[in-house]
Amino acid sequence: MKKFLALILALVMSLSLVACGSEETTDEGATDGDTAASELNVGVFYYNYSDAYITTVRNAMDALLEEAGITYNNYDGAGNQATQLDQINTAISNGANLLVVNIVETSSPDAAQQACDAAKNAGIPIIFFNREVENSVVDSYENCAFVGTDAAEAGHMQGEMIGNYLLENYDAVDLNGDGTISYVLFKGQEGNKEAEYRTQYSVEDADAILTEAGKPALSFYDANNTSKYLVDTTGNWSSQAATDYMNTILAAYSEASGNMVELVIANNDGMAEGAIAALQAAGYNTGEEGSTTIPVYGVDAMDSAVQKIENGQMTGTVKQDAEGMANTIMTLVNNINTGAALMDNTTDFVVDSDCAKIRVPYAMVTSEEAAA
Repeated sequence: MKKFLALILALVMSLSLVACGSEETTDEGATDGDTAASELNVGVFYYNYSDAYITTVRNAMDALLEEAGITYNNYDGAGNQATQLDQINTAISNGANLLVVNIVETSSPDAAQQACDAAKNAGIPIIFFNREVENSVVDSYENCAFVGTDAAEAGHMQGEMIGNYLLENYDAVDLNGDGTISYVLFKGQEGNKEAEYRTQYSVEDADAILTEAGKPALSFYDANNTSKYLVDTTGNWSSQAATDYMNTILAAYSEASGNMVELVIANNDGMAEGAIAALQAAGYNTGEEGSTTIPVYGVDAMDSAVQKIENGQMTGTVKQDAEGMANTIMTLVNNINTGAALMDNTTDFVVDSDCAKIRVPYAMVTSEEAAA
């Protein structure tokens, strides 16, 4: 009997030790680790914090991510593609499991492809935004998407606004009365799809409206400039670049000499406002009664630009919806956060038929819309 009881006691103790050992393994097995692995950690990469439109997108994105309680880190590429790619690789090493990328280099698909490959190799999704990447990049990875605009649309809208405005105000705009409108165009960046299309269609579409009405096409102010635009050589679409260019122009072109630039077209509002600063220093576009206003057009509908339109200092812009951009990106972020597929819940958006690209629409803004 004693031997039997001893055997029973030994068996109970053995089972207890096995149970304790199993419980310890479960504790170490990472209920916390599993939770951490499932938590979203977003790396958001901006091509340049100094870009006024990008700043607006960043502020909107920060607010949405914080509201959703999602961990995120922002990175400033400062216009340097090598820096941005290093940032992407570092973020992945530090545990980022979703990349949101405003790529620096847009003149070739190589940089975007490298970023996409880094995400693919890490097994994490990547969302490009604002600065267009090639379809081939997006198509190379099932967990890749792009959120942006129809790059040509802003140029078409600018051209339509310019053409219609000139038909209604031709004699007032034609300061030297030679029957032709002289213009300058400020281009943001060579090789950037948005800049290329805005530069092309703003003039082409305005010319089409003018010539159909029997008016001459627009004339670039400098006949020796075969490109028919002035570009920000830093690629930053900067206000200062346009101010510097305009100051140089106004030193040689004026109403007094009969060769005044009579129209300013800019690829973004920053450059438009830079041109206005130079014009105001020369006594134009003050918004005061009796002041001559040179028509100036931009893109983005920044608050400061819309205010200038309301004040009569700027003529028009095309709204690139920063909040709409951020909200659309967040739809995809929330998809990943809830375990859905990257492109789920996009039926209300404009999506390309042949690629995972979502288009945020533009809108025209003139004095009537600005006042509304």
